[in-house]
Amino acid sequence: MVDKTLDFYLPNELNASLPPEERGIRRDHVRMMMLDRSYGKIQHDLFFHLPEHLQQGDLVILNNSRTIPAVFKVKRLGNGKIVTKVEVRLARRLTEDTWEALIVQDYTNIGDTFIFAPELSAKVIGIKENTPLAILKFAKKGSDLLNMFYRLGEPVRYEYINHPWDLDYYQTVFASHPGSVEMPSAGRAFSWELLFTLMRKGIQVDFIQLHTGLSYLLDDKWHQTPEENEEEYHISEQTKQRILETKAAGKRVIAVGTTVVRALETFAISGALSGVTNLYINQHFPLKIADGIITGFHEPKASHLDMLSAFISKQHLLQAYDDAIDAGYLWHEFGDMNLII
Repeated sequence: MVDKTLDFYLPNELNASLPPEERGIRRDHVRMMMLDRSYGKIQHDLFFHLPEHLQQGDLVILNNSRTIPAVFKVKRLGNGKIVTKVEVRLARRLTEDTWEALIVQDYTNIGDTFIFAPELSAKVIGIKENTPLAILKFAKKGSDLLNMFYRLGEPVRYEYINHPWDLDYYQTVFASHPGSVEMPSAGRAFSWELLFTLMRKGIQVDFIQLHTGLSYLLDDKWHQTPEENEEEYHISEQTKQRILETKAAGKRVIAVGTTVVRALETFAISGALSGVTNLYINQHFPLKIADGIITGFHEPKASHLDMLSAFISKQHLLQAYDDAIDAGYLWHEFGDMNLII
């Protein structure tokens, strides 16, 4: 159950609707608020100064999942004829040719067929219980299917984004493994220059994959809990060894984003380097790997705030968010950054 006490008023003007590049600044020049885990001390800086706040030997772990276009305008086929045009939002990959998806229409039945393009169709083979999600089986699979998605779709965007920005704006510079339906946004502020600066200073950089699912089902009655939001992850054996060596040396593992925390802590519990996670992390969760987190600013009552309360007390977190609002920090995927360490 999401903690409803992590609530606050967020003025509309602090919802970042423009990518930093469209505001006239580099992606790594967004603002950064630093929070001390133990005492709640707050500092303000710019994100490209991150190397000054980390130590030699620390390990920064990023999510290199690549965002795919997940929103499609399709035709629904009935009795061999086109019945209506609807919107389909991909939610999560199940197999090489099967996805959970949100069909934006009044009803969906098993057997419904959707025409994405003359050469791509999908059939409803199941309905996920107690959700509006359908299970779609596509006529293509693997890289052929992904290529069609990239050709036909557009990125997920929410109501605070008032312009259809190109998919490139929803990618991290290091994204390499397609599969996320929403951008793993904590890594967006990193540039290659910043990553190389970290490494030159003796700060380690490594990557995992966690393919993010659809976080909002367009109707508040269908709110997904973290336990219901299953996401596919993969950690390499090499990354595992670097984590173990870093911890053994008394250095810190810094997770870039809640997705990375979720993957790392799932591995810590299960020992599985690959799989699906539905881990819910809150103030009562004993973090075993992540010593700090780099993340964006999260909306009121979001489950991501529950995860942050595993790093820092709710009191310190809410005080910091009040300060961030007073200072005019920007929220969401195109907004500013928060380092908790």
